[in-house]
Amino acid sequence: MRWDNLVENASTTGQTGPTGDIALFGTDTVTTRTFDTPEFRGITFHEIRARSIVNRVPGASRMPFEWTVNPYRGCTHACVYCFARKTHSYLDLDTGLGFDSQIVVKINAPELVRRQLGSRQWQGAHIAMGTNVDCYQRAEGRYRLMPGIITALRDHANPFSILTKGTLILRDLELLREAAAVTEVGVSVSVGFVDQELWRTVEPGTPSPERRLDVVRAMSDNGIGCGVLMAPVIPFLGDGPDQLRATVRAIAAAGATSVTPLVLHLRPGAREWFMAWLTKHHPHLVARYERLYAEGAYAPKWYQRRITRQVHELADEFGIGPVSRGEARRITVPRNPDLPGLPVRPVAADPGPGATQLTLL
Repeated sequence: MRWDNLVENASTTGQTGPTGDIALFGTDTVTTRTFDTPEFRGITFHEIRARSIVNRVPGASRMPFEWTVNPYRGCTHACVYCFARKTHSYLDLDTGLGFDSQIVVKINAPELVRRQLGSRQWQGAHIAMGTNVDCYQRAEGRYRLMPGIITALRDHANPFSILTKGTLILRDLELLREAAAVTEVGVSVSVGFVDQELWRTVEPGTPSPERRLDVVRAMSDNGIGCGVLMAPVIPFLGDGPDQLRATVRAIAAAGATSVTPLVLHLRPGAREWFMAWLTKHHPHLVARYERLYAEGAYAPKWYQRRITRQVHELADEFGIGPVSRGEARRITVPRNPDLPGLPVRPVAADPGPGATQLTLL
């Protein structure tokens, strides 16, 4: 990838760029850049020096972890359903195209992580990454923030986990191996379906599902167990029995250690953008979605239970998991659907009549 065709639009300490960047991001320095390459045409990067990067999770007592690191805000994956879209409104940026094309880059993230881990007050708590936007989105190919972050975590033997749709994580495979030798490392890849046509329209900026499953295979081949977050399962578009079977079969073939199905949820910000996409591409489904999500961001419990049961049965059929078929196998799932790929707790493969998708932060 070529990065030499770079245009610097604004860069000074204490001054304001053409979009009021310094006031907008609340930092002392903002550099706004665009890159004249096909991969980044139409995308603007706001480089900031953040004041903190290891952030406590609101309501941490309900979470399996307390701390997160998110080196980017906004995401070029451009997934139409992304729950994190709402966070762009906190910066007075658009939650639709703005979320996909106005990317905030915390260029001092590795430095801040190392400083935090070296603090006397730091107790070595688990750090989750990929909980808001993907830390291995395409921008990471240019900014290379994750190697420094992982190196700091490795050097301090600090446990961490990563959730991603990005194949770029394979660049850091050796670092992950080194970290896994000294601390607990969790890796999960998100693959909600393997339908090519659905992928091209609903996740246009991501690597294909097949390439993501190659990541699972590579992790397994290198001794790093990798689970799959089967999310989102998209009602009426990706939830047919044959579709679920094809997806779980592909996940099993890739050597995933676990599969976690999560049904599409539509928070404010994401809901409006997704429904606009649905109106354009599948107008005949709009009324059905309005009924299914009439009560809020989540599909009804009966629907969630049905999908969970089907996926768990398929996982058992295809032998996903560490024990032999016929044993009381357990499938690992995250405690919060918005923060998967993290420390996980096992639950019975049969979710039972009272099971439901967990609430948001």
